[in-house]
Amino acid sequence: MKRDFSQTLLEWKASQQRKPLLLQGARQTGKTFLLKQFGRTVYERLFYFNFEEEPGLKDIFQRDLRPERLLPLLSAARKGDIRPGRDLIFFDEIQSCNEALNSLKYFCEEAPECHVAGAGSLLGLLLSKPASFPVGKVNIFHLYPMSFFEFLDAVDESRLRKLLEGVETHAPLPFHDELVDWLKLYYFTGGMPEAVSLFSTTRRLNDVRSVHRDILKAYALDFAKHAPPADVPKISMIWESVPSHLSRENKKFIFNAIHPSARSREYEGALQWLENAGLIHRSWAVTRPEMPLRGAADRKSFKVFLLDVGLLGAMTGLDEKTVIEGTEMFHTYKGAFVENFAAQQLTAMGCEQLYYWRSEGLKAEVDFLIERGGAVWPLEVKAGINPKSQSLSSYGRQFHPSLLLRSTLLNLKQDGNILNTPLYAINALPRFLSPRQPLGPSKSREDPASS
Repeated sequence: MKRDFSQTLLEWKASQQRKPLLLQGARQTGKTFLLKQFGRTVYERLFYFNFEEEPGLKDIFQRDLRPERLLPLLSAARKGDIRPGRDLIFFDEIQSCNEALNSLKYFCEEAPECHVAGAGSLLGLLLSKPASFPVGKVNIFHLYPMSFFEFLDAVDESRLRKLLEGVETHAPLPFHDELVDWLKLYYFTGGMPEAVSLFSTTRRLNDVRSVHRDILKAYALDFAKHAPPADVPKISMIWESVPSHLSRENKKFIFNAIHPSARSREYEGALQWLENAGLIHRSWAVTRPEMPLRGAADRKSFKVFLLDVGLLGAMTGLDEKTVIEGTEMFHTYKGAFVENFAAQQLTAMGCEQLYYWRSEGLKAEVDFLIERGGAVWPLEVKAGINPKSQSLSSYGRQFHPSLLLRSTLLNLKQDGNILNTPLYAINALPRFLSPRQPLGPSKSREDPASS
């Protein structure tokens, strides 16, 4: 399926500053498929090495990591000569071979003409430990589940995506009801590529839910296989508690809601494991929206969202009947799906860290803050069509931004300095903030120390 990240890969290939590429992201977000497709269609040949499928490959990297030694051995393993600049070398599940990961440093320094990519479903856990990582010698990217815009492409509705991407004014959008119907289906299907592919082919929601359950089982197996044994029960408890936290009126994550005796210092490691594995996103509370938001965040107060709204539906037991019954889908679980959907879209657009605003007296709260172009923009998301936004108005009175953002099921409309963007058009927000630039920070960074 078409992915927006394909364009990033083409830019990486053409870059004069290209370094070995590392693609991280949660299991089953499409990393392997995308890089294989890239290697087969853009290069003359793809040389694919999977360190989980072929553990013996690790022996190639045991003596030394110089490319002049590795290239003949890798070529022999695939019975073909690797030609620098013409072929792509792809190390999959690279986190299973730390020597292969560190070899990227030498490919960068001694063989920059070689095009090398690596990927891993739990690579984020390894990248969180800079001592085991070739600092400054790779380009790191993150692949997330498919956005709503990518979903539209997958279900042969690219015309609707082009309509949203071409928005120039704040006039109501045509095809509003049709887009709301597709959004309901995305809430159920989510953005995991296998689920989207199956839905685009069969339109059978029950089969899609089976895919979700299989993915959730695979994640649970990862907990047991890869997490520190002492943290496995805590990781499972946190993971299973996310839907109940999101169903609360106040969605702040509370440790003793997991277990009456749970304390943050005891569970922080488990929470960080889930975050590094790409399975959750944290959104930090901010009372004074001063730039940079990272410095203004309250590190004791945060919300936790799942990486995918479809998986959230599977964990809560949401059935396909809810998709058919009007707009009930958006109100289920007290708007939990709406906030998780928004968090998923913002992250996919490049907001690597999420923030929300709460007043010092805890009487008002705005769901998200977007840091951009020297300013902070508040975004409130609502499950229905009620245009009242007391918290957003409170934020406006205190901090006087030039534009207040609200996303609901209403059509596109501007009321004073409040811009109502339909939920299905959250991915189009960059059009209103600054037309020619991506939303949020860059998707790529040199190494963990630069984040």
